Amino acid sequence: MTDYASMIKPITKISVVMMLLSTVYSSSVFALNFDEQVYAFSPLLVGISAVFLLVIILQYLYNKKLQRAHTTLSLSEHRLKSTVEGSGDTLWDWNIATGEIIRINDKYMMHKSEAGEFIPNANRIHPQDIIVVDRLLKQHFAEKTAFFEASYRIKDSLDHYHWVLDRGKIIEKDGNLNPLRMTGTVRDISHLKSTEERLNLFAKCVESLTDAIAIYDRNFNLVDLNPSYLKLFGGVRAQYLGRAFSLSGYDNRYISEIKTCLKDTEHWQEEIKLRNHKDILLPIEITIDEIKNSHSQITNYVVVFSDLTERKKAESQLHNLSNRDRTTGLPNRNLFFTNLKKLAQQGTHHALLVFDLDNFKKINDSLGHQLGDSLLAKLAMRLNKLSRQQDIFYRLGGDEFALVMSGTNDIHTITRTAKQFLAAIATPFKMANHELVITSSVGIVLFPEDGSTPEILLKNADTAMYHAKQKGNHYLFFNDSMNEQAVKRLQIENLMRYGLKEDHFVVYYQPKMDIKTGELVGMEALVRFITPKKGIISPGVFIPIAEETGQIIEIGEVVLDKACKDVKNWIDQDLFNGRVAVNLSAKQFSLPDLTTRIDVILQKNQLPSYFLELEITEGTVMDDPQEAISIMRSLSARGIHLAIDDFGTGYSSLAYLKQFPLNTLKVDKAFVDDMNTDRGRNMVDSIVTIAHNLDLHVVAEGVEQAEQLVLLEELNCQTIQGYYYSKPLSPEEFSEFLRGQKQRQRKEQPNLKVVN
Repeated sequence: MTDYASMIKPITKISVVMMLLSTVYSSSVFALNFDEQVYAFSPLLVGISAVFLLVIILQYLYNKKLQRAHTTLSLSEHRLKSTVEGSGDTLWDWNIATGEIIRINDKYMMHKSEAGEFIPNANRIHPQDIIVVDRLLKQHFAEKTAFFEASYRIKDSLDHYHWVLDRGKIIEKDGNLNPLRMTGTVRDISHLKSTEERLNLFAKCVESLTDAIAIYDRNFNLVDLNPSYLKLFGGVRAQYLGRAFSLSGYDNRYISEIKTCLKDTEHWQEEIKLRNHKDILLPIEITIDEIKNSHSQITNYVVVFSDLTERKKAESQLHNLSNRDRTTGLPNRNLFFTNLKKLAQQGTHHALLVFDLDNFKKINDSLGHQLGDSLLAKLAMRLNKLSRQQDIFYRLGGDEFALVMSGTNDIHTITRTAKQFLAAIATPFKMANHELVITSSVGIVLFPEDGSTPEILLKNADTAMYHAKQKGNHYLFFNDSMNEQAVKRLQIENLMRYGLKEDHFVVYYQPKMDIKTGELVGMEALVRFITPKKGIISPGVFIPIAEETGQIIEIGEVVLDKACKDVKNWIDQDLFNGRVAVNLSAKQFSLPDLTTRIDVILQKNQLPSYFLELEITEGTVMDDPQEAISIMRSLSARGIHLAIDDFGTGYSSLAYLKQFPLNTLKVDKAFVDDMNTDRGRNMVDSIVTIAHNLDLHVVAEGVEQAEQLVLLEELNCQTIQGYYYSKPLSPEEFSEFLRGQKQRQRKEQPNLKVVN
């Protein structure tokens, strides 16, 4: 750079001399004008004039040179400033002695350092970075570094921090080598720092990944790998660098196929088997992806090795959870359908045996579900041992099991297996100081004769099992007649559902007559199902189905509601003053809110509870005697009479019978019909005697003949019910019957006055 200040000094001196000469010249010319010897001084004047002219010319030349120098300097300064502004950097010149700093393109509004401040703008530098800047600057001042270079955060005028790269150098020192002047640049590197942090984050992620990662160049030579790679395959990093891509145990042809696939799809993924550093064969999923530059040219390949060992274990556990029964360890219903579908698709002949344990609910209810589950587990172990190697034993749910016998439709083989299973099930189990005996019913179907899909086969096997259950501890093969019955059963179920909605259930009443006086003392409400198209459907047909499906609960409430309504109407008309007996099904009896439901119906119809009698079957109360006693006491406390129906057909314990809060005992029709024999008559006599000893009222039902009436009277039976007096009557017919009874009473007692 030209030193313009040194040029100015001589030019200035020449100008002063020229001014003095010019003054002398002027004075001389003025004096000569009055002197007569003008010509005597002519040579001197000429010389002086020449010198003066020369000085003027020199001054002009120096002025032109000075002007050009200023122009060059301005142009250089403009170019320098433009260059600095274009680069985005800040140019600084620090006078260390005075603390003054000259800056070009200052974006951060920096100022000179304060007195005693070693670092310029220290108050703007981030507190966490000031120590580093101080250390680096002192190292440069101590001539330990050729340049000062520091990255730090500095605050702008809006109090926002920016990352900058500050670089400088001492360019002037005093005689004692103390720094006098330092220059440098400051560059904003915020975007570079952000990129650097992002790259560092990615690098840390790659290093911390549990998956092994290897990076290859475009020629498939390894250039880098992460720690997980060494953890999986062993060794040190140096021994792998530069190696060509390969897979242990796989030949070059396979590697070539991978490379070809990558060229076509830019991605390759497959699960293979590789040995780890312990020489253990592991399931490894390999993923290879291309990395391209901005010109879409392949620069690298990234290979990820994912160890699937733990995932395989988890999948296996999940598979077991979703396909295995937790209680027995047997394959479950889900796997049953999956495997059966495969057999059907393959067209393999097979047999399906469906087992259902008889009365297993009693074990759960009496001994607890924990013992019940233990029993099922032991049963599964026992039966699984009887299965052939090619057969599979399943638990379908609850107490239902299935055996799939593959590759056979031989009746003898299937029958022999069914008998073995039934015998094994019936063998007593010794558990928790109990000897438990259970039986089973088995339904058998054949593929493809009895169905082409798992769903049809299971449905038909259930149908066969249902029929086998009626015989008890028995097996049955499916046939068409069973299917017809199953279809009919489904039709009845649908009819009942529709009948409940459309009010097709009506109540008929059968009178109960005093055996001595022949007067009406009560009646039994009997449900009738009358459909518009099918007509009357027998209770013997629809009631068992209703009990199985649970529809009996809603039907029972309909009957109770209508009976209470009719009785209240007859009481209000002074036609009736006895009790109406309504049958209570086993499912109704087990309802937790039974008493509340009955209370609601009685209140709805404003019928006092002592006009109601509930008939409960012997089998119902004996399912859980203690619970039955609690429920019956609750009903009895409301003033409701209780009768035990079908007495003698079950297995009542006299010890329990005397604890039941009963009012009435009904003799079943089967015993009444058998009274023409001595044994039958003695049986009824015993039942009546037991009832009287327990202070129970006795009702004999199904009385149809005068001879039966006579015998029952001799045995001290109080009340009879049956066709001898009347068949079940509709509400309208029963109203007429009541009026007839009223007229008869008035004729027999003409002076009787009715007091309201």
